[in-house]
Amino acid sequence: MIEKDFVTKGLKRTKIDEYLENRLERAGYGGMNVQVNPLGTIIVVYAERPGMVIGRGGKTVRSITQTLKNNFNLDNPQVEVKEVDVPELNPKIMAHKVASMLQRGMHFRRVAYSTIRRIMGAGAQGVEITISGKIRGSRSATAKFIDGYIKKCGEPSVRLVKEGFATVQLKPGVLGIFVRIMSPDADLPDKVDILAPKVEDIQKEAEEDLDVSVDEPMEAEEIENLESLEDLDDAEFDDVEEIEELVDVDDIDSDNVNEVSDDVEEVENSNND
Repeated sequence: MIEKDFVTKGLKRTKIDEYLENRLERAGYGGMNVQVNPLGTIIVVYAERPGMVIGRGGKTVRSITQTLKNNFNLDNPQVEVKEVDVPELNPKIMAHKVASMLQRGMHFRRVAYSTIRRIMGAGAQGVEITISGKIRGSRSATAKFIDGYIKKCGEPSVRLVKEGFATVQLKPGVLGIFVRIMSPDADLPDKVDILAPKVEDIQKEAEEDLDVSVDEPMEAEEIENLESLEDLDDAEFDDVEEIEELVDVDDIDSDNVNEVSDDVEEVENSNND
């Protein structure tokens, strides 16, 4: 069945990874990648010190290739070695470094915080270190140290967060070290980039807010009518004829008709009295 083939391939890959991790622990083993092509199987090994993986005259590489061919039944295996660019961002390497420091007798809190500072100093977005076992006494306990921003669940936690595991044998018992690192180039789906506004957009918004409009120049007749209306408001009239001479009724706006009629009635009443 197809499911059985997937399980068999995954089991074989895990066994190869465990073998290389035990064999290349001193070389700073950082993981491997298996590529199958018509010519054979290419195994890419990532290490902090590639020279120790190759060995003197390629002796170590040839030994590893022969073991992979005989013990794991790989067709024409070819081992390629690549150096890890930034070891602090590789969780497998950092987990083994934590295990090495714990084996030398350093306190687990000091080891965890120093490792976190190294990883965050390399530019990681977030890191989580978990140390479990008999770290405080005769009873087993778990200590977790977190810094930065790291995804804990969902698809981004599987795709963007790298994980590494290591064990160390101490007198009280075996300790397990679990390191999770989110690399600086991880593109999060919920990340929002706020762009600075352009100068042109700012100018357009300012013009819309001000709503500046240039009116057409007034003609001479409109200026005379405006001046006559202002004189009408300020003057005191004794006769209706003076009002008619000063202001033509056709030039009076509809808003000022009521005011003019009131003034005319007042003048007529004063003359009758």
